[in-house]
Amino acid sequence: MGKTTTLLLLLFALLFTTSLSKDLCHKDDKNTLLKIKKAMNNPYTIISWDPKDDCCTWVSVECGNANRVTSLDISDDDVSAQIPPEVGDLPYLQYLTLRKLPNLTGEIPPTIAKLKYLKSLWLSWNSLTGPVPEFLSQLKNLEYINLSFNKLSGSIPGSLSLLPKLDFLELSRNKITGPIPESFGSIKRAVYGIYLSHNQLSGSIPKSLGNIDFNTIDLSRNKLEGDASMLFGAKKTTWHIDLSRNMFQFDISKVKVAKTVNFLDLNHNSLTGSIPDQWTQLDLQTFNVSYNRLCGRIPQGGDLQRFDVYAYLHNKCLCDAPLPSCNVKIQATDLYLNLPSK
Repeated sequence: MGKTTTLLLLLFALLFTTSLSKDLCHKDDKNTLLKIKKAMNNPYTIISWDPKDDCCTWVSVECGNANRVTSLDISDDDVSAQIPPEVGDLPYLQYLTLRKLPNLTGEIPPTIAKLKYLKSLWLSWNSLTGPVPEFLSQLKNLEYINLSFNKLSGSIPGSLSLLPKLDFLELSRNKITGPIPESFGSIKRAVYGIYLSHNQLSGSIPKSLGNIDFNTIDLSRNKLEGDASMLFGAKKTTWHIDLSRNMFQFDISKVKVAKTVNFLDLNHNSLTGSIPDQWTQLDLQTFNVSYNRLCGRIPQGGDLQRFDVYAYLHNKCLCDAPLPSCNVKIQATDLYLNLPSK
């Protein structure tokens, strides 16, 4: 009995040692990752990648059930390089994150179009140049695109609206020009967020954009003009609307805002009309309508009086709290600025 037990223990130990030494990572994925490491000049964050180890255990790498690489995240590094075209040779990749790499330059490589399982493309806070790639529309599983804080130029590809699962589009803080594509209005589902702020977008917003129920829409600090009232709606579930610092021109008097709206910033436009009574029903944490052409009594109640005069300054003739009463005679200059006379 003793000999049998000893043999069983030795056999178990041998099997256990063999299983530990087995490389679960697919050899093609490992070779590709090592090529990426070399092309990026051995970034400090992944310097520990050792060819002798199972690549599924490497930092910044995750593998799926089939032991194929499904996630690659290289962030917060001083690397000086371009995005290696080899990233397109990880056929099961679902999440690609290269962010906060200030010396990552060049264009987004077309080999990324080979990643048919890709769900998330997060390439923010780099120094990438060139256009927002048209080929992204080929990645039908994409749900999340974040290319913010780069130096991308050109126009927004209308073909992005063809992505059937896209829920989050973040292109803020680039040098993108041209209009918002008309095709964006063809999206027939709720969308979590579209962030296009701090670019050089121009022209009018497509009316069809009003068909989308956004959680968040941020178009601030562009050169957009015309009517944006279609973005509002009492039956929507919108939480955050930022249209500030554009050239929008529309009457807000009859604009119904969803009761879910918590952030509403419309400052520095050319909006006309008066603030609707319905806005007193909103639970607002951020609110600003300054630097417009609004007139009339500020509705009393709700959260509108929680904000100081700076949320209302520089309009045509707004009055009542927090501005001076509509019954108080105000000098013309102060009336224009919505400031109390001295």
